[in-house]
Amino acid sequence: MIQIKHVALAGATGNLGTSILDVLLKSGDFIITALKRVGSESTFPTPVKIVEVDYNSLERLTVALKGQDAVICTFGMGTDASVHKQLIDAAIAANVKRFIPSEFSFDIMNRLVRQLPIFENKLKVICHLEERAWNSEMTYTYVINSAFLDWGFQHNFILDISQSKPTIFGSGDELFSTTTVSTAAKAVLGVLKNYEETKNRAVYIHDAVVSQNILLAIVKKYTPGKIWRPMHVNLGQLKDDSDSNLEKGTYDMSTLYSYLCVALFSNGYGGRLEQTDNELLGIKEMTQNEIEDVVKAHLRSNS
Repeated sequence: MIQIKHVALAGATGNLGTSILDVLLKSGDFIITALKRVGSESTFPTPVKIVEVDYNSLERLTVALKGQDAVICTFGMGTDASVHKQLIDAAIAANVKRFIPSEFSFDIMNRLVRQLPIFENKLKVICHLEERAWNSEMTYTYVINSAFLDWGFQHNFILDISQSKPTIFGSGDELFSTTTVSTAAKAVLGVLKNYEETKNRAVYIHDAVVSQNILLAIVKKYTPGKIWRPMHVNLGQLKDDSDSNLEKGTYDMSTLYSYLCVALFSNGYGGRLEQTDNELLGIKEMTQNEIEDVVKAHLRSNS
């Protein structure tokens, strides 16, 4: 039976990367290497081995990954696909056993999601990964967690309460899966500990199934006396407007953000994960009180 012991983490200083690093360190089961870009001033806890890498050099990346059993990538969506591909190729050349790409998002296996322009970069990466892994000994796992709950509040995504007029997409009753960053990190740990069961496939996780109206009701509960006037947006029109913007050459963040909303709230895009691998990966769904705790924490940080 193959066991994962040596793990390299790319993007270890990001929001998700930091959480994954913390979970792996606390488990005490792995020897961890953080891949640090040449010239970066990032620092890491003492047990972590630090290796400077040049993501433009396949040779140097391959040397850095020699002896690693798994590579976890947590680069943000803005990182060009070429960087991901280089890391994949280096992992294969270094005989890495498992590659976990920077998925951690909506269901890229869903046909409609794949058609949205904002996921074009991710699609290029997974196509390259599957093609290269097919002719090698390296395996892969995609972690699908739908929308991040804590990150989504912090960045005014799943519910923007920065003003008294939060935008509600559709009716607001559309149910979707949501996951905290820490739970996504726990899922990575579960993947590494269940090598055969998670080989060459996507694993699906969530903390809870909620809706925008459910979250807004929690917000109202803990902001007594404050008047909230939600503004509704038609999801079909939102997609049409975004498509029109792209046709005109407008490829701005507002347009791309709109596609994320379409993926999460529209029917057919799999924003609600019907089946999960929570039990396999050791993840327990949140209670109502725990969901409210996340909302309250956000309200306190913005009070």
